[in-house]
Amino acid sequence: MIGPVTNEKLDQVVRALETRDFEALWVPDKAKAREIILERIKSDDKVGVGGSITIRELEVLDTLKEKGHTVYDHWIPDAPKEEITKIRKLQMQSDIFLSGVNALVTDGRIVNIDGIGNRVTSMIFGPDRVILVAGINKIVETLDAAFYRIKNVASPPNARRLSIPTPCAKTGKCMDCRSPQRICRAVTILEWRPMLTKTLVIIVNESLGF
Repeated sequence: MIGPVTNEKLDQVVRALETRDFEALWVPDKAKAREIILERIKSDDKVGVGGSITIRELEVLDTLKEKGHTVYDHWIPDAPKEEITKIRKLQMQSDIFLSGVNALVTDGRIVNIDGIGNRVTSMIFGPDRVILVAGINKIVETLDAAFYRIKNVASPPNARRLSIPTPCAKTGKCMDCRSPQRICRAVTILEWRPMLTKTLVIIVNESLGF
């Protein structure tokens, strides 16, 4: 994180995102982010969700299911691998896709890293609309800082959460491993909003996710 985040700094990041053709706004807390997301989802939308702690911290998924939405969420304990793969592919066909981000550079670039790729794929093309949510802990000043954050702050606890025995899960920092269990495999940098995907970025003035 870049240190104390003032309203002026959040306004700056929002403006930077807007110059890159994203719709962007910042909100004071999780409750407001949740409210905006629920307002943006149409009654007949099929909703995809990436492997995101941030989105789950907003507690929107159960509400969407209760409202009758089809939610493509592959976090199903003990589900067969084939079923999980099918759900990941369906996420790319959703009407709206929800995800967090790994790092948000103050100049408006959005950086993510994936092991499988369904999350970053669905951010770029497939769903008509995407909502990305970033807590202030994801904001960094440079692209180098984004990569450092992803590999040394986000990935080690994520590997531990998934019980994946990568070197970073043990050491707490990137070892640039050649492990077959490596989770850092596909890196994407959204320089601008993908042409065919309406994308809203919500910055939350709280820490969210890894």
